Amino acid sequence: MSLYDTKSSVTITCHKRLTPYLEQEVKELGFEVEETFVTGVRLFGTINDCIKLNLNLRCASQVLYSLKRFEARDADDIYHNLIGYKWETIFSPSGYFSVTSNVLNDTINNSMFANLRVKDAIVDRMRDKTGERPSTGAELIGTVIHLFWKNEEAEVFIDTSGDSLARHGYRKIPGRAPMLEALAAATIYATKWDRKSPFINPMCGSGTVAIEAALIATNRRPGLYKDNFAFMHVLGYDQTVYEKEMANLKRQIIKVPNLTIIATDYSDIAVANAKKNAIAAGVENFIKFSICDFAETPVPDGGAGVMFVNPEYGERLGDEIELEATYKRIGDFMKQQCKGYFGYVFTGNLELAKKIGLKAKRRIEFYTSTIDCRLLEYELYAGTRKVEKEKSNDETVNTDPQ
Repeated sequence: MSLYDTKSSVTITCHKRLTPYLEQEVKELGFEVEETFVTGVRLFGTINDCIKLNLNLRCASQVLYSLKRFEARDADDIYHNLIGYKWETIFSPSGYFSVTSNVLNDTINNSMFANLRVKDAIVDRMRDKTGERPSTGAELIGTVIHLFWKNEEAEVFIDTSGDSLARHGYRKIPGRAPMLEALAAATIYATKWDRKSPFINPMCGSGTVAIEAALIATNRRPGLYKDNFAFMHVLGYDQTVYEKEMANLKRQIIKVPNLTIIATDYSDIAVANAKKNAIAAGVENFIKFSICDFAETPVPDGGAGVMFVNPEYGERLGDEIELEATYKRIGDFMKQQCKGYFGYVFTGNLELAKKIGLKAKRRIEFYTSTIDCRLLEYELYAGTRKVEKEKSNDETVNTDPQ
């Protein structure tokens, strides 16, 4: 039986603090999650299931199909446990493969050495059984084998993804300090946006947040923007399965009448790049781009939408003293021009966030690179809070049965 039809443990990895949103996505695809952990989830499935996961998931990094678990004290144990595996049934001896790893073992101070022992075992097995030697290298363009080795417990996987799924494939011009696409999607999932009301994105930079909002609203999946996955290079690959899943991706795109996404930036270069990225993603018609100071961003009347801003926070860009004034202006902008909206500020500097001058209703934890970040949620009442409560109470009374 082909691995494409054989169930095994499947580990889906993600960046730290994205697990709740990844788990939500996996369940919505109809899979049962067996285990959740800090950087991912685990389920049981086939490589055909992995094809569906690779094409649909926004918050994932890799989809790993388990081949073998074993004990290993040192790198020689890795070699001896893997040289007997039937690698000639996994990929062609004339093919190309790469090895990646996540290693935490006292005998290893350089994970590249562990990778090398995996490669040696595979190549030696192939040469012995077939007389051919596969090509190997660092580029993830063919079959990818992943080693997870912690203390004396090791597990070897087929990485069915290849290049990280966290990069969604449409962004051709990243700009300065861009938000990772998977992170942008997760932060949007964390908001109270209904995917129909206005989505306002000042300081849009290369446009990642606005583009991800358009992709989520119209149900366009990341698989639409990539044409090479590692599962395509495993023996037994049936292209018709992939084509069926791709057809599903295209069929499930939805129309959202009057979808309003507004993205602005003071930099004409940033806006030009954001437009190019939106075109590459096929969502340019859903986003209204303009060049202006963030405080001049047009905000449609009527409320019920989301304002999402990702300002600089002094770690990589900008000067903290100057940014204090910027954060105060963000608070003023939300209070004065975003009444009735939910406001969201994504920042890695909570001291600067205090300058906003509003009390956050929620503080949602994220990471960007190694920076501890928060998505701060502000409920921006159309009137005073007292008036809003009185109005709500009146409406409750009026809707009671007579």
